[in-house]
Amino acid sequence: MKGNKRLTIVIKLGSSSIVDEKTREPLLSVVNLIVETAVKLRQDGHRVVIVSSGAIAVGLRRMDVGKKPKHLPRIQALAAVGQCRLIGLWDSLFAEMQQPIAQILLTRNDIADRTQYLNAQNTFTELLNMDVIPIVNENDTLAVSEIKFGDNDTLSAITAGMIQADYLFLMTDVDCLYNKNPRIHADAQPIEVVENISSLEADVSSAGSALGTGGMSTKIIAARLATSAGVTTVITRSSSPGNVLNIVRHGQAVLETQADSAEDRSLSSSSSSFQLDRLPKPPLHTRFLPDLDPIRDRSFWLLHGLAPHGTIYIDEGAHRALISKAGLLPAGIVDVDGNFAQQEAVRIVVVPANSSRPAPARSTSSTQNLHRNGASQPSSPQNGDRVVKSKSGSVEVGRALVNYSAAEIARIKGLKSFEILGVLGYAESDYVALRTNVSLVKRERVSRPVTPSPAGGI
Repeated sequence: MKGNKRLTIVIKLGSSSIVDEKTREPLLSVVNLIVETAVKLRQDGHRVVIVSSGAIAVGLRRMDVGKKPKHLPRIQALAAVGQCRLIGLWDSLFAEMQQPIAQILLTRNDIADRTQYLNAQNTFTELLNMDVIPIVNENDTLAVSEIKFGDNDTLSAITAGMIQADYLFLMTDVDCLYNKNPRIHADAQPIEVVENISSLEADVSSAGSALGTGGMSTKIIAARLATSAGVTTVITRSSSPGNVLNIVRHGQAVLETQADSAEDRSLSSSSSSFQLDRLPKPPLHTRFLPDLDPIRDRSFWLLHGLAPHGTIYIDEGAHRALISKAGLLPAGIVDVDGNFAQQEAVRIVVVPANSSRPAPARSTSSTQNLHRNGASQPSSPQNGDRVVKSKSGSVEVGRALVNYSAAEIARIKGLKSFEILGVLGYAESDYVALRTNVSLVKRERVSRPVTPSPAGGI
C-alpha cells in the first residue's frame, strides 16, 4: 500500500515455540514459517529483529541429556553447545531466502555501562540499516543470576525499547489473553486491547514450559516495560507466525484508510466506519497500547538497563523537586538502604509525610491485580518500570545514579549542601544525584482494558 511507514518489529520466540518439549527436536515447520514471515515483513519494507530462546534446549538434545541439570556450569556448557546449533539453524533457513542475519548475545552487564549500551544500540541500528535481521538471545554461557535479564520476555522488551521499535510480538501457546483460563472455562472471553495494564484482569495461570523460564505473567511485565517506551506490544499464537504479518498489514491498512478519510473531507464519519468495516479482520490477539509520552534514551537506560544496588528514601518535597527537573539534594533524603558505591544505580522511594520511619520497600509485581490462580511472581531488579509500595505507604518513583556511596549518604542525609564538606571532609557535588542521572516512573493511565469492535483499528 502506498505511503506505508517503515516499521521496526521485534518478534520474541520462547523455547517451546521452536523446540519440541518432549523430543527437544527443532519444530522445523514452525521455524520455517517464522523465517517466511520475517522475510515477507522485510519485503514489505520493515525492519525485523528476532529474540530467540532455545540454546539450552537444543544443547540438551545435542548432548543427549534427558533432563535440564541444576549445576550452573553444566547449564552454561549446554547453552554454549546449543547456541552454535541454534544460530546455525537460523542461518541455514534464512540463507535459503537470501536473507542475511547476525547474532547478538547479551547479558545485563553488557548494557549496564552507558557506553556499552550506546554501542549495542548503534550496532542494532547499523545492522537494520544494512537490511540484516539480528537474532538476539541472552548469553547463557556467561550469565549468572546477578547479570541475567531473568527471561527472554524481558530481554525482548528491553531490546524493543533500546531500538525504539514500533511493535513487539510476544509469541505464546494461546491466541491472546483471556479473562479466565480457556482450557478450563468455556465462557472465557478474549481481551483484545489493553490500555491500562495496572487494571488488567486476566488469566495468567500459564507458568511457562519445562524448557523455558517465562509464562504469561512475564509477558505482561514485558508488555508494561515495552509500552512505557512507546512500543505497541502484541501477544499472539506462536504456532501461527503468519499472524504477525497479518496484524501488521491490518494495522497499516487501518491507518491508511483513516488518513484517506481525513484528506477527503467529503466522506462522513459513517462512510469512514463503513470502509474500516470492509477491511479483513486480523487474527485474534491481545494488543497493549503504547504510552503516548514514552520513556526513551537515557531515561529508559536508567530505569531498565541498570540493576539497583540499594534504595534512597526521600521526602515528598524532594520528589516534587525531581518532578520539577531539579536534582536530588541531601536535605530531602530521609534514609538509605543497601551497600552501593558512587555512580551505581539505586531505587528512589518516596516516604509519606505522616510516616515516621520508612519500611524497606518491597517489589510488587506489575501483575498485582491479575487473577493468579495461586501462581506467584517473584520480584526482580529488571522490572524497574513498576510502582513499588511498602507497608508504610512508601512508593518507588524511579532510579538514579548517585554521586555518593551508601555510607556517605547515611552521614549527609537531611543536611544542607554546604554542610557536606564539614561532615565528609570533601564535597564531590552539591547533589546526591544530578537530575540528568535520575529517571522517574510514569504514573498509570486511568483507562481500563477494552474489547473493540471488529473495525476498532490499531
